[in-house]
Formats: sequence, structure tokens, C-alpha cells
Amino acid sequence: MPLVRAARARLIARSGGRYRGAVSTPESLPDHSPAAVVPGLDADWVARTVETALDEDLGPAPGRDVTTQATVPTSATGTAELVAREEGTVAGLVVVAETLRQTAGRLGLPVPEVTFHVHDGTAVVPGQVLATLTGRTQVLLVAERTLLNLASRASGVASAAAAFARELAGTGAQVLDTRKTTPGLRALDKYAVRAGGGTNKRMGLYDVAMVKDNHVIAAGGVAAAIRAVRDTFPDVLVQVEADTTAQAMEALDAGADFLLLDNMPTAVLAATVAAVREREGHDGVAQRVELEATGNLTLDRAREVASTGVDYLSVGALTHSAPILDLGLDLRG
Repeated sequence: MPLVRAARARLIARSGGRYRGAVSTPESLPDHSPAAVVPGLDADWVARTVETALDEDLGPAPGRDVTTQATVPTSATGTAELVAREEGTVAGLVVVAETLRQTAGRLGLPVPEVTFHVHDGTAVVPGQVLATLTGRTQVLLVAERTLLNLASRASGVASAAAAFARELAGTGAQVLDTRKTTPGLRALDKYAVRAGGGTNKRMGLYDVAMVKDNHVIAAGGVAAAIRAVRDTFPDVLVQVEADTTAQAMEALDAGADFLLLDNMPTAVLAATVAAVREREGHDGVAQRVELEATGNLTLDRAREVASTGVDYLSVGALTHSAPILDLGLDLRG
């Protein structure tokens, strides 16, 4: 099993199956039942996140929407369509039903019904209807911005991941995310990367050790840093950051499980990959060492970097710089 996936599998086992970081893109349409466990995301996390978002918009629970509650009778019903305004890859539909459920609860009104027409991970075009929402108009309008904020954000991340996945198709390399996520939304950001065809790296500081230059300085060397991690946390995999071929070889000699090759020019990266491959299976080095390229990895360089033979390209921009995918909620009456 590849080491990135192995790290997540071990975390799942230690958490008793509660961790959802390695669950793949949903294979069925999201279930709008309030009791449903959302595929790929922990249902409790979704509920907490939506609650926080509604508090921001409405004020502390139950909160209020002074415009909608003044102009729309509680008895009014309607149908709204969740629509893509631009081309991209959709994600975050999993939050729609939960937002409606909580909004209805705050207003003391019935929960609207939701019919999804696409899956998370679907490529969509402008004007495409993603879901149809039917119920009390107050609930639909009060929930509108919260569900759009979350789904648009997730869809933007998924669209960025999908662009890299398409560019890397056939190369054998995969695009990875990083920890450069929106505070409080990491689970959604990383879920969106998966929905777009990307792969999650570590979920946080707790599941994989990554020895960087500052750790090497603090520990007194690469070997000392790796040994300290092994002694303190023997259950985690250890990745080491290397800026040069020499540093990569040093990390191999010290027993690194996999390597992060940082900001290397393409020629240097290719030479480093070749040097590592030559060492595999010899002198105590693993039969297969996973290699990850990072640093200034733009879409137009993706195939060039993949051609060096790395296994992964980690791209912080997937989550820290992706623009939203413009989605809208159109009330039909």
C-alpha cells in the first residue's frame, strides 16, 4: 500500500473508524435524511460547521433574518434550484440538507425536501441544476447564503483539484493537498480535494511526521530528528524535506519513509528521483520510496514535474488560493 494511503489507514484503525479522511468521493447521491451519515465527511462535523455558519449569519441561535421574516409569510411555500453559474467541479452538496434542517429547526418550520441531480465530484456547466429544494420559502431564503458559501467554497477547491488531476492523467503522479486550509474548514477543504480527483496528504500534525529544516536544526541533524520521532511516536510514518539531492540521500540513509523534494528545478528533481530509485532495495533503503515534489507547482508545470518520476505533486494553492465556483439559488415560486 502506498505510504500516503497507509498513513491514513493506520489513523482510521486507531480512531476506531471514526476518522473520515480517507473515504473516497461518494458513489451515490447524498442522502437528505437528517440521520444520514454523509459519505466522506463526519456527520457531526458537518452539523457543527453549519451551526457555526448560521450563528454568524443569523446571530446566536435561534437568530433571525429581519428581511425574510418581515416580507415572507411563514405559510408560503416554494421551489428553489441550486444552479451552477460557471463551469467547474461541484463539491459540498453534502452540506445543503444539513443547512436546511438546522434552519427549519431555528424557525420552527418543516424541513424542505431536497432532490439532488448530480454527485459531488461531477463536472458541471453554466446553468446546470444541481439540486431542487421544495418547502417553506422562509427556510429556503434564510438558508441560502450559508449553503452557498460552503458549497461554493468546496466546489472551487474541487475544481482546482480536478484541473490538476486532468493535467496529470496518464503520468502516474497524483496531486496532493497540504495543511494550508481555511481554519475550521479543513475537513471540507480536503473532502473537496478528493471530490475533484486529488489525494489527501496528512490531515494535521498528528498523523504523519514531516521533518523540515527547522526540525533538523532543533534536533541537531536529520538522523537525530528521525530517531527522535521513531522513539517518541513509533506508530507514525516519517517524511523528510530535502532541497538538494545530497539532502535526499542523507534522509534515505537516516531511514526516512518518504521524501518531500522542495523547490527543485526540474533537472535537479529528475536527477534526485533517479538517485533515489537507484538506491531502492539496497543498503537498508525500502524497496519503494515515495517521492513528493512541492514548491511553485503551477498547472502549466504539472506534467513536466510528473515526468521526473515523482509519485505526488503537493499543491497548497488547491486550498489556499482556489476561487469559489459561482453557484446560485433561484427561487421558482
